[in-house]
Amino acid sequence: MVQTYILCETERLLLRRQQVSDIEFLVDLWSDPQVTRYMGGPRDRDWLLGVFTETAQNPDAERYDLWPVIEKATGRLVGHCGLLDKEVDGQVEIELTYVLTSSAWGRGYATEIGQAIAQYAFEEKSVRRLISLIEPENAPSERVALKLGMRYEKEIVRPGGGRRKVYVKERQ
Repeated sequence: MVQTYILCETERLLLRRQQVSDIEFLVDLWSDPQVTRYMGGPRDRDWLLGVFTETAQNPDAERYDLWPVIEKATGRLVGHCGLLDKEVDGQVEIELTYVLTSSAWGRGYATEIGQAIAQYAFEEKSVRRLISLIEPENAPSERVALKLGMRYEKEIVRPGGGRRKVYVKERQ
């Protein structure tokens, strides 16, 4: 039996471990061309189904992961946010990632959950430095990074040739 528990809570949102009931939403989210426009495009639905089914069976398997975001007022899923290991310039970094369904855009949710995740990373996971990798054309995501107190550090080229701006926030 999967144990559900809350990782972070804000005024309007909850971040919790993944459940089987989240799979359909997550597959739809990650296969949506509009949502994934600046993230390498939509993922294959069958592949996503396998990944999310595996995660639902053991939601604590990874130290860092993305977790479902729930809108408290309605109980509906609105995103998939969290922390991911990323290799950048030969170094392992922890990326603060925020992915929201388009119906939740423009409400300040990415900033709200991003602040809670940063606090969780620094206080609960003892992370010393967080990054966000942002495609140069993704101005809304850059605005969120700045609101989170992140600073622009550099631009890199990812495997596959994609350029990304690296934003950084360090533990105080």
